[in-house]
Amino acid sequence: MNMIAFMLILSTSLSIILTSLNIWIAQTNPDSEKLSPYECGFDPLGTARLPFSIRFFLVAILFLLFDLEIALLLPLPWATQLQSPLTTLTWTSTIIFLLTLGLAYEWTQGGLEWAE
Repeated sequence: MNMIAFMLILSTSLSIILTSLNIWIAQTNPDSEKLSPYECGFDPLGTARLPFSIRFFLVAILFLLFDLEIALLLPLPWATQLQSPLTTLTWTSTIIFLLTLGLAYEWTQGGLEWAE
């Protein structure tokens, strides 16, 4: 018996055994707390369509945008060892300058403030 067939049989049998044990041993006694919907701190008895502030999404998108800066600048120490480190530093400075301009623009427009 080759190794692949052995691993396939072992994983299948282990999955069947664990699933059977779960069904056999599990206790099912639902109550009103377990059956009620959970909505992250909102009142579950009210409407499901509560107004949600768009500022949360804006801050999340800004975080992702400025977090990508780290991913773009991570290989910088190795890139400065290439044949043209001046080109690498020029492009890096351009990226940092554009991101700084974007941050300044969002700051002046009030995109980083929680309350108006």
